[in-house]
Amino acid sequence: MHTPSRRHFLHSTVVVALTVIAAMLSQAPAAEPKRPNIVFIFSDDHAYQAISAYGESRKLIDTPNLDRIANEGVRFNRCVVPNSICGPSRATVLTGKYNHINGFVNNTNFKFDGSQMTFPKLMQAAGYQTAMIGKWHLINDPTGFDFWQILPDQGQYYNPPMIRNGERITIGGYVTDIITDVSLDWLKKRDKTKPFVLMCQHKAPHREWEPALRHLDFDHDRKYVEPATLFDDYNGRGIAEHDQDMTLEKTMTPKDTKLVPPPQLTAEQRKEWDAYYEPRNEAFKKANLSGKELVSWRYQRYMHDYLACIKAVDESVGRVLKYLDDEGLAENTLVVYSADQGFYLGEHGWFDKRWIFEESLRTPLLIRWPGVAKPGLVSNDIVSNLDFAETFLDVAGMPVPAEMQGRSFVPILKGTTPADWRKSFYYEYYEYPTPHHVRPHYGVVTDRYKLIHFNATKDAYWELFDLKKDPQELRSVYGFTEYADTQKQLEMELQRLRVELKVPEKTPPSWFGTKPFDD
Repeated sequence: MHTPSRRHFLHSTVVVALTVIAAMLSQAPAAEPKRPNIVFIFSDDHAYQAISAYGESRKLIDTPNLDRIANEGVRFNRCVVPNSICGPSRATVLTGKYNHINGFVNNTNFKFDGSQMTFPKLMQAAGYQTAMIGKWHLINDPTGFDFWQILPDQGQYYNPPMIRNGERITIGGYVTDIITDVSLDWLKKRDKTKPFVLMCQHKAPHREWEPALRHLDFDHDRKYVEPATLFDDYNGRGIAEHDQDMTLEKTMTPKDTKLVPPPQLTAEQRKEWDAYYEPRNEAFKKANLSGKELVSWRYQRYMHDYLACIKAVDESVGRVLKYLDDEGLAENTLVVYSADQGFYLGEHGWFDKRWIFEESLRTPLLIRWPGVAKPGLVSNDIVSNLDFAETFLDVAGMPVPAEMQGRSFVPILKGTTPADWRKSFYYEYYEYPTPHHVRPHYGVVTDRYKLIHFNATKDAYWELFDLKKDPQELRSVYGFTEYADTQKQLEMELQRLRVELKVPEKTPPSWFGTKPFDD
C-alpha cells in the first residue's frame, strides 16, 4: 500500500484550510462602503434664467461648468423656496424647517439661533468633517463646523474682510476667487480618512453686481434681449404689485449702474475699473436718456454686470470639479449647486426677489452623484431647499429627525418619484416695509396654480394665478366664476398646509420688520 508523504499531507492540509477560509470570507459581510462626501455650492441671488442648462429663451449666458453638473446629474426645474430672501433661506437649508419654526423670519431684526439642530451638527457628530466658507448672513457665528471662514454681513466684492474661526482678517482680491481658493485649500488640508461636507457659499451675484476685472469686457458690449414684461404696468393685479419699490425705473441707484465705483478698490484696481466704465459712462451722460430709453439702458448695464459675476461663479464651479477629478474624489462625492432663491432679471421691470411669483420662487438646483443620480435627468417634481438637510442626511445613511419639515429627494435623483410626493407647497414672506416695500404674503403653489393672500392688516386681499394660461402671472383670476371650484380646493389645501406646518394663525408683528404696515 502506498503511504502519502509528509509533504503531500501538509500540502493537502494547506489547500483544505485555504478553501475553508475562502468559504468563510465569501459568507462574511462586505466591508462597509465609504460614506459619500458632499460639496454644496450656494450662490446668492442666482436666477435660473442665468444658467444655460435651463434653456431660458433669452439665452443670456453660457455656463459650461454648471451645465456639466446638469449633464452628468439631475436638473430640477421646480425647486422652490419657502421664503424668498437671503437669511431665511439659509436658515431653512441648515435646519430643514420653515422660518416660522427655525426663528429666522426676516433679515431686518432677527439672528439665527445657532444652538438649534442643524444638519452640519448631525453630520459632524457622525464623523463627517464640516466646513462653511463664504457668505453666511445669519448674524451669529456658525456652529456645527470644524472650520469656518465667512464674510461679515453681506460682504464686499473686492478685498473683502472675513472672519476665520472667530478671527477678523482681510484678503486682497475678488471675493468669488477668494472663496474658491479657501475652499480648495481646506479640501487639500482636510483629514483624508474622514468623509466631508463643504459648504462653499458665494456672495455673487448679489447686488451691486460688481464683476471681476478680468470679466469687464466679457460680452463685448452685447445688446441683451429685453424681457417681454420689462415695461409691465401691473394691471390685473392688486396694490402690492403696484406699491413695491424694486424697479429698474425708480429703484436702481448710481452705484447699481456703476456710475459710482466701489469704494473698496485699490488704486491699481480702480485704474482698470475706470478704463472700462468711464468711457461708457460719459457716453451715457451725453445721451441724457429718460423714460423707457433710460430703463432700457439700465437693463443693459444690469445684465452686463450681473452676468459678469456669474462668469466668475461658473469658473469657480469648474475649479472645484477639476479638483474632485484630479484627486479621485468625484465618484464618491455628491455635488450640489443652488442659490438662496430666484431673482428678477428685468421681468416685470424688477430686480430683487421676495415674491411668490415664478422668477423669485424658483431657484436653480443641479445635482451630480455618480453611480446614483441619473445622468441627464430633468425633474419637474416640486422639491425645495426645505429638503436639502433631509437629503444630505439620507445620502450619508443617517436618520432624518422627525422635527424636520422637508423630505429626502434621493429617490427622485435615482429616477423614481415616490407615489406620495408633494403636489403642493406652502410659501411665506414677512419682511416689510423695507427694503423694497414688498407686502407680506403667504400662499399655496401647485404645478399649475398659485393662491396668494396678501395679509397686511390694511388692504388685505387675495390673488389667484393660472400658470398654464398665464405663465407670466399678469392677471389674477381670484373670484372669477370659472375658477370657483379650483379656488375652493386651493383654499382648503392652503389651510391644511398651515395646520400641518404649524403656522401661527396670527402673525406676530415683530416678524414683519421694524415698522410694519406704516402705509
